[in-house]
Amino acid sequence: MARTPFHLTIFAVAAIAAGSLAPVSGAFAQDTESRMSGLALSGDEPIQIESDLLKINEETSQATFTGNVKVVQGDTLLQAGEMIVNYTKGGGSVSSGSADIREIELYKKVFIQSGTQTATADAGNFNMADEILVLTGEKVVLTDADNVFIGCKLTVQMKNGQAKLDSCGRRVMIQLDPKSRPKK
Repeated sequence: MARTPFHLTIFAVAAIAAGSLAPVSGAFAQDTESRMSGLALSGDEPIQIESDLLKINEETSQATFTGNVKVVQGDTLLQAGEMIVNYTKGGGSVSSGSADIREIELYKKVFIQSGTQTATADAGNFNMADEILVLTGEKVVLTDADNVFIGCKLTVQMKNGQAKLDSCGRRVMIQLDPKSRPKK
């Protein structure tokens, strides 16, 4: 698959990444590391973004979507109370869909769904230059069918698919359903 330039279409990667934690073995641990599967840039499907309000500030190179933010691309859905898109000065504009995005910030309850996978968190950040997605909150919950992963911080390195779920001083909880294993 050819790599798509980092424009607004990269937003779908953050949504897909958060919901694609592959099951790991073990019941409880301080941190959990795994590889993320199914990560791909989707430059061939349109992105629909809805919100109650959009403010574009060309001076600060920032677009702020607030109130019931909903982003849809294919079967991927992202919802949040607020989404801030930070883009490079002179790298295009958000209003034309050609912005060179540096970072996407998500606030006020983040919900991501792609197929059977979901993720919820209080906040999220996608650093485009480093290709790192971080979801944080009192309780970051990832589900894939009947498998559940709970921590407080999920870090995904998009370049290599490596994912880490942190406990933040508590314990990571994982519930695996043996029926969800692929049939051989």
